[in-house]
Amino acid sequence: MGEEKVSEMGASTNVAPVIIKRKKVIAGGGHHGGAWKVAYADFVTAMMAFFLLMWLLNATTEQQRKGLSDYFSPSIPITRNSGGGDGAFGGSSMFTEDTMLDDESGASDKNPQDARQSRGATGVDQQDQRDSARDEFTSLEAELLGRGGESLVSVEALKHIVTRVTDEGLIIELFATDDVPLFEEKSDRPTPLLRDLARMIARVTGNIVNDVALGGHMRAQPVVLANNPVWDLSLARADRMRRLLEGAGMDQERIHRMTGHADRNPAVKNPMAKRNNRIEVILLRN
Repeated sequence: MGEEKVSEMGASTNVAPVIIKRKKVIAGGGHHGGAWKVAYADFVTAMMAFFLLMWLLNATTEQQRKGLSDYFSPSIPITRNSGGGDGAFGGSSMFTEDTMLDDESGASDKNPQDARQSRGATGVDQQDQRDSARDEFTSLEAELLGRGGESLVSVEALKHIVTRVTDEGLIIELFATDDVPLFEEKSDRPTPLLRDLARMIARVTGNIVNDVALGGHMRAQPVVLANNPVWDLSLARADRMRRLLEGAGMDQERIHRMTGHADRNPAVKNPMAKRNNRIEVILLRN
């Protein structure tokens, strides 16, 4: 602490001088600033957002959460295959058929298109299409297995059917049991059971246009053979299923592929179990 003395003299020399004392205040600790206040405010804001998120997750349904997610998604997805426009005034994409590049990312000749059809595989509409396909497959499963009423096949035949929905499509698996086979032993000649199942599948899937893939599976042989017939026989059985479906009324243009899997993909742990003798009819996603 220091003192400074200032003297003021009046006009007359007989007047006593006035002495003014001014104290100089010297800060001892310096200036710490308010950075901690900013950090604390950020922390409080983050905690409030966290608890708000936890409350939303607990107070909303899955459908409501999807609606919130869609709200923040762009209504018109723009990808590298898009010209950035849509509708009557939309720009053309350089990946359309008219200006298709050499990297095979353009459209197919079967489906000529404008900018909308040349877009990639991302976007809001893609999820709606997947949900619609899943609903359609679920309806087919119910009709196939008689969950919504009377089944199209007998109770005994239902014991040979397993269905599941995958990313590839709806898989209808027809399998043999120890007592009732699908084909005669070591041949591709179908049994009456398989003929009935083929007619039922052709009837149930007659109102849809999805392509169909067929796969033949077989059990492993009990002994090692030099010329193992499972490859040729599994493909022959898949082809026989194709002919049964076409004979029951399925459009032959819907058959997309046939595959013989031999004994490489058993359904149960025992590779020689007759349960591994099966045919897969896959309704592919469009």
